[in-house]
Amino acid sequence: MKRDPGRPAHYHLVGGGIASLAAAVFLIRDAGIAGEQITIFEKETQFGGSLDGSGDAGLGYLVRGGRMFEKNFVCTFDLLQSIPSGLPDGLSVKEDIFAFNQAVPGSSNCRLIRHGAKADTSLGLRLRDMRDLLRLTQADEKTLDGKAIDACFDAAFFQSNFWIMWSTMFAFQTWHSAIELARYLKRFIHLFPGFTRMEGVLRTRFNQYDSLIAPLLAWLSARGVKFQMDTDVIDATVTAGGGGFSISALLLERAGQSEIVPVAENDRVFFTLGSMTANTVTGSNQAAPPVPETDSAWRLWKTLAAKAPLFGRPDVFCPDASRTRWESFTVTLKTRAFVDHMERFSGNRTGTGGLVTIADSGWMLCFVMVHQPHFRQQADGTYVFWGYGLLGDREGDFVKKPMAECTGDEILAELAGHLRLGDQAEAMFEGAIVRPCMMPLITSQFMPRRAGDRPDVVPEGARNFACLGQFCEQKHDVVFTVEYSVRSAMAAVHALAGGKAPPPVKRTDRNPLVIANALRTIFVG
Repeated sequence: MKRDPGRPAHYHLVGGGIASLAAAVFLIRDAGIAGEQITIFEKETQFGGSLDGSGDAGLGYLVRGGRMFEKNFVCTFDLLQSIPSGLPDGLSVKEDIFAFNQAVPGSSNCRLIRHGAKADTSLGLRLRDMRDLLRLTQADEKTLDGKAIDACFDAAFFQSNFWIMWSTMFAFQTWHSAIELARYLKRFIHLFPGFTRMEGVLRTRFNQYDSLIAPLLAWLSARGVKFQMDTDVIDATVTAGGGGFSISALLLERAGQSEIVPVAENDRVFFTLGSMTANTVTGSNQAAPPVPETDSAWRLWKTLAAKAPLFGRPDVFCPDASRTRWESFTVTLKTRAFVDHMERFSGNRTGTGGLVTIADSGWMLCFVMVHQPHFRQQADGTYVFWGYGLLGDREGDFVKKPMAECTGDEILAELAGHLRLGDQAEAMFEGAIVRPCMMPLITSQFMPRRAGDRPDVVPEGARNFACLGQFCEQKHDVVFTVEYSVRSAMAAVHALAGGKAPPPVKRTDRNPLVIANALRTIFVG
């Protein structure tokens, strides 16, 4: 690897999700790097990674899922305060999020449904459950290495309302990482008083592509950042020397052709490792999603890890798709009938209630009546809602087969059955377009892990590269959040290019008043 003193440094960002986009902003805004020196490579035909939104009234709209926000996402809001929302009011993306949540505050009157009716949301925790939760939050992470959640509680705990609401809000399974559950409990302890009403959870005005990704892309494009879609980085040359490791070349595949991109000594490479939404497949009203591939988007991480242990152990996170998958569905309605019904049923104006879980559903079926319009260009007379099944491998209660084998029409039939819509269902869902979406790796970041399974943002010995996204190690913070990806980007830019360091994780679990309020909620609940 040779230094070229006459050439400015190049910054290669592998992956087009929020981590890379955030890193590009921090490089320009905080490290003074010209946009023309930054290239972002993306395997797919759209940037944004897991923060997506697509479709139209004819095809049906599609949102694979949505990440939750809350006020203590300090790195995310540091990023978004610099990005214009693109709305006529001239607000930044950060300002628009807070303005929207002030204008349309969320507080659920219908968090759980049982037997077709609104259900009690008392937490249902026994003294033993409270003891076990306290033990988990106080445990040293070293003692939880490789341990699953179901090793920390007895079977009765997983029947409690607390677990049903917690697991569906964050998509936890009983076999997921005990370390991650402990981090979540501590990270969001300040939300406990409003937990059963989904209070304190912030939402974006539109889907997260339109509200977050589109403004970021516009800001970066205006500054000359190079975007290369349909470009798969499949390998990198890892060179040992000088007491560490450097990247000296990237191997790309584009339009069926291989291409080598040299990496000079003063260049920097940022790898987004793995992907939660890799190998997503979709179905339709008449067809279930096909059986997906399970590892193609992880090829680069696996290749790098085989060359140098400092990249961690990717196989830990994708051992078996049956442990990491669930299915979502997006419904485009052509009539307000179901929207009006849910407003009467729930007592919530559309967009103010948050996640509704059907607690007696075999699939653990959940759905959200999102604020309308959910897309910036959403057609008049259309309405969109989203749902998912946390336990979609189980048999349905009205459609007697697993959700994974169901068409979109069958998913609607299952939902209608649980809501006891009867003869009204046909009129409510007339002309509705359903886009089922199977994501085989959506909870891969939650799989039980040990120290070293996830590389540090800048691994020890790394001289010109960093790791971004959901599969690197960052103390105290939690995966499956936008904040985790953005924090990794800020830390990587600070280390490799001189941008500012990320602020500490807001440790509300150390605030005596927050702890007292949480304990009161648990005991009263």
